[in-house]
Amino acid sequence: MNKQNESIRPQVIAAVIATGLMSFSGVIVETAMNITFPTLMKEFGITTSVVQWLTTGYLLTVAIIVPLSSALKLRFRTKTLFITANLLFLTGLFLDTIAPTFSLLLLGRIIQGCGTGIALPLMFNIIIDQVPTSKIGMMMGIGTLITAVAPAIGPTFGGVVVASLGWRFVFILLIPLLLISLFTGIKTIEQKQPTQPIRFDPLSILLIAVAFIGLILGFSNMGSQSLVSWSVAGPIVIGLVGLGGLIYRSLHIAQPVIDLRVLTNHAFAAHVFVFFALQLISLGMSFILPNYMQLVNGASSTVAGLVVLPGAALGAMMSPIGGRIFDRFGPKRLLLTGSFIVLLGLAVFTGWALNISNSTILVVYIGYMFGIGLIFGNVMTNGLSTLQDAQQADGNAVLNTIQQFAGAVGTSIVSTIIGASQLGQKGSEAHLTALGSQHALLVLTLLMVLAIVVLIYAINAAAKQTKLKK
Repeated sequence: MNKQNESIRPQVIAAVIATGLMSFSGVIVETAMNITFPTLMKEFGITTSVVQWLTTGYLLTVAIIVPLSSALKLRFRTKTLFITANLLFLTGLFLDTIAPTFSLLLLGRIIQGCGTGIALPLMFNIIIDQVPTSKIGMMMGIGTLITAVAPAIGPTFGGVVVASLGWRFVFILLIPLLLISLFTGIKTIEQKQPTQPIRFDPLSILLIAVAFIGLILGFSNMGSQSLVSWSVAGPIVIGLVGLGGLIYRSLHIAQPVIDLRVLTNHAFAAHVFVFFALQLISLGMSFILPNYMQLVNGASSTVAGLVVLPGAALGAMMSPIGGRIFDRFGPKRLLLTGSFIVLLGLAVFTGWALNISNSTILVVYIGYMFGIGLIFGNVMTNGLSTLQDAQQADGNAVLNTIQQFAGAVGTSIVSTIIGASQLGQKGSEAHLTALGSQHALLVLTLLMVLAIVVLIYAINAAAKQTKLKK
């Protein structure tokens, strides 16, 4: 059967929806939880540094599980992985719904992280394996909108639910989605590739844990500690040692847990950098804007969430539309147009950051998210197109791992810049927050300029590879 000219079977669409609902739940609860922190601190009698572990512990778990996705895909049946991920997530939701203590609440979040870590790459693996080549851009757009837009919707969801129903309903309301996902997936997920009796390398798994625990902890502490302190520099150095060991191990064993040789493909590596930059910028923006509206403009958390909602909705709609444009016209004009729209939005935010109203934020954010919707999933699609079929699962694992790491790094870097901008300055909290936000936005804008330069190289390199294949 010719994968180039097939139509997408309804069963495949349903399988993508099943895994997508699970991924959506995992991503939206991550940002929704941030709204609940003040309530949880009061209820459980804990400090900010303790409650933050609900996010940090979850991110660490996801970041450790995601790199294993390529090996898991080879070793286990897709439906088995899906059911395992779903049941883990449901178990975590149930524990958090009834949790009488903070420690049990944290355990539930870590179990959810195990489910999300399996689910996120699973959705894209199904798309890569089962969607016709001519339709991959559109389906990758549908898949990517979940992880790109859910962080923006999360604060709105969390704010409304906490204010009207209580924090436990953040978890309760996701249970029906997970049940729909479970029953849909059981009926529709198929096995297209035979499994292999591969051996998991324990040392590689240990190095993955050391690398991401060190790096994420180090970056997470940047907002509250000095850059040269043991709590920041120490974990980062340990994480870099672990990462170096993982790279060496991956290049010197026959069956690496994640084959990092895919990064020797310069076109793919360039796309990975652009994808990392876009995710870092997006998560940084999702931190800056709600805080700016609350601390500078005096808005409530609910209003702040509602202001970014139209942009998030547009980004959601544009992801599959951008994917269809990609399928029909190719990557160059689409990716560059979307990138310059994003850059323009960042430049406007930066220039007006000292005094920007909620209504202006609403309008500019809509334009910014229009650009994000055009390019986010298509950078991933175009990057994977530079790899051989046998490398697709490893490429997907690398991209999903980078996405999780960029999310943790983005929030930490932005909060650090805002905090550093306030030190030694005189003025009101509102003025200092606006000043710090401007500095953070300037850094994100410069990163986007660099991303566009790398993207131009990546597009040209991918085009040359396509010509050589033909």
